[in-house]
Amino acid sequence: MDIGWAIFIIGFAALVAAFLLLVIGLVYSELMNSDIPRGVANRGRLHMVHGLLVGIAIVGRVLHRLGVCHQVSFIRWFVACFLTRLNPVPAGLRVKDLKFSEVPVRVYEPTGVCEGLRRGLVYFHGGGWVLGNIDSVDEVCRHIAKESDTTVVSVGYRLAPEHRYPAQLDDCETATCHFLSVAESQFSVDSRRVAVGGDGTGANLAAALCQRLAGREHGHLAFPCAQVLVYPALQMADFNLPSYQQNHAVPILFRGRMVFYFLQYLNGDMSVCQDVLEGIHVPTELKPRYEDWLSPSNLPSEFLTRGFSEHPTPEYDGQVYHAIKAGLEHEVSPLLAEDAVIEKTPPTFILTCEYDVLRDDGILYRKRLLDLEKGVTWRHVSNGFH
Repeated sequence: MDIGWAIFIIGFAALVAAFLLLVIGLVYSELMNSDIPRGVANRGRLHMVHGLLVGIAIVGRVLHRLGVCHQVSFIRWFVACFLTRLNPVPAGLRVKDLKFSEVPVRVYEPTGVCEGLRRGLVYFHGGGWVLGNIDSVDEVCRHIAKESDTTVVSVGYRLAPEHRYPAQLDDCETATCHFLSVAESQFSVDSRRVAVGGDGTGANLAAALCQRLAGREHGHLAFPCAQVLVYPALQMADFNLPSYQQNHAVPILFRGRMVFYFLQYLNGDMSVCQDVLEGIHVPTELKPRYEDWLSPSNLPSEFLTRGFSEHPTPEYDGQVYHAIKAGLEHEVSPLLAEDAVIEKTPPTFILTCEYDVLRDDGILYRKRLLDLEKGVTWRHVSNGFH
């Protein structure tokens, strides 16, 4: 080996070592800024998963700034290649990848004998409208299909930043309406017994879709019989609710990250991120109405015991509002819908987790549903996290 190659190899090794030290240092710093309460289940596993996800995000950020690739593209690639594994289809289940009116879907059909028509569930994955796909919820959908003898349709809607609101909701509507139209003829599913559901921002899409469909005429199509909302993100008016304060640094979903996702969904304008966190995007005339719906006094007293402070009323900034105003509409913030809209929604199941910034969104939506005498079932995981 000549001296030139030796110098090159030594220099390259030093560069790699420096890069790894940088990443390790940044990951350590992020981990020190996180907070995993003692009440969280599987704290050690959460530490490990959080460290891995932080490392992926940091490497993606570095590559983005070097002009190698977009941070989101790197995260999607890494998760698809190294963190997503599709197991063989188990006995008793048939899985098909299809397209419903050009929207990719994966259909999970139980193969056991069924007297009459089966029920169905159209499921929307989470991931902040930016990450996630059909593969990321494959095990969840398999489990639901097998354990409840339900035909499940998992929807691969378009993602931000390539596609902004309302592309994601439009895809969910298209796939759902297509399934409702062919449920009986092609899948032996009773269209009157088809629910919609999802987790996180997927639950947001499910709730928004029910509100959208309730306000439209779809002729012969049945209306979803229920909505299943697993730790739903339901509003971007107030990021200082008790759950946002108490769990602001609890992995996997930090308070600031939720604002990031909402802004990516809307328009990608990150310049207003801090303004939205502070709440100066809410018009003065809307604040009394939102306070009625979002007041901490609407929460059961046990959710205030970990402490919170009343956020001072911020000064309204019209420019910030105009940058994000679509985010206060009910198709992005279903919790902020008028009573007349929520009254038309189907029976609801809501799951919340104690150590989740989105906890209060779900609980406050339950309160609105109960006030309007709507059917709602609520389950709370006291040691759970997002």
